Amino acid sequence: MHSKIIELAKKYPVVSIIGPRQSGKTTLVKYSFPEKNYVSLEDPDNREFAQTDPRGFLAAYPEGAILDEVQRTPDLFSYIQTTVDENNQPGFFILTGSNNYLLQENLSQTLAGRVAILTLLPLSMEELTAAEYEIDSLEDILFTGLYPRIFDQHIEPENWYSNYIQTYIERDVRLIKNISDLSTFQRFVKLCAGRIGQIINLSSLGNDCGITHNTAKAWISILEASFVVFLLQPHYKNFSKRLVKQPKLYFYDPGLASSLLGIENKLQLNTHYLKGGLFETFVLSELHKYRFNRGLKPHLYFWRDNQGNEIDCVLEVGDRLIPLEIKAGKTINKDFFKGLLYWQKIATEERKQGFVIYGGNSIQKREQGQVLSWQHLGKVYE
Repeated sequence: MHSKIIELAKKYPVVSIIGPRQSGKTTLVKYSFPEKNYVSLEDPDNREFAQTDPRGFLAAYPEGAILDEVQRTPDLFSYIQTTVDENNQPGFFILTGSNNYLLQENLSQTLAGRVAILTLLPLSMEELTAAEYEIDSLEDILFTGLYPRIFDQHIEPENWYSNYIQTYIERDVRLIKNISDLSTFQRFVKLCAGRIGQIINLSSLGNDCGITHNTAKAWISILEASFVVFLLQPHYKNFSKRLVKQPKLYFYDPGLASSLLGIENKLQLNTHYLKGGLFETFVLSELHKYRFNRGLKPHLYFWRDNQGNEIDCVLEVGDRLIPLEIKAGKTINKDFFKGLLYWQKIATEERKQGFVIYGGNSIQKREQGQVLSWQHLGKVYE
């Protein structure tokens, strides 16, 4: 993403990096623009200055600046617009933010046409491989997750995630919406983890948590805005079948989901009933990262008809649809190809483009589709 940021900063007056807390946004922008002043709007003094005297605050940086966690000062966006219109210099302000809801509203409305937006998620397997980091097993990555600080500071995942949930998720939630009963919200987040990989049923989720359907819908939106969860939408391509039209629920990081499920060590994953859902979360998140890290949008869906025939993930690449089956098992068996074989019957133009991504280590080319190890997900796009 570094080269993409530099490229965009030569064309747009504002470049914005959004993503979850602790995903590495600050490290990336400081590395990319070492000559720029850095200002954290988490700092109460900086925030107070920006809120009470926005013109004076921006005038203090005549060469532009990196403004970190800019969603903390939403009124500043209008003044940023005025400043960049007057200066007319590319790459003048570099913004970072971890709240998609507050950011997107301001970026799209106030800075339309002036800002390039990139999304940075936690580390990818591609990055860990490039750093020659040894990963013991699939279970290790599902339990540890991929937040940079865990690797950089060698922090035990169970300790880091519990603090992360309290420090960031709860605080950011209050920025978006003043939820008075945080204990109910905590229970809601844990219930979401228990439904990972499932078609979302807001009424059931609300009933289990003791909240209304509308509240459940609003809280899911908050978790989406904080880059905690994402909804995988169904693909509507019609093969003369009645299709499921509700999205599936996934987390951006498997380690965070494992922590919310109360998993205390990687050995527990071997027999955990949601290992398959956690593996799907990992694979889908990696596919998101591959595209986001190159400044591209991921177009990921799933496909299921009302007879229960299903493809775990469908990539839309240009005018092509590429089906992927995601299986946590470590031994390849014929059941892995069941969905692809059905897909090939009804979608002949995609006949030779299917993949099975599984929990083992082999790469195989089979008639039914190519088999890829979880360690080589980039080959799907290659």
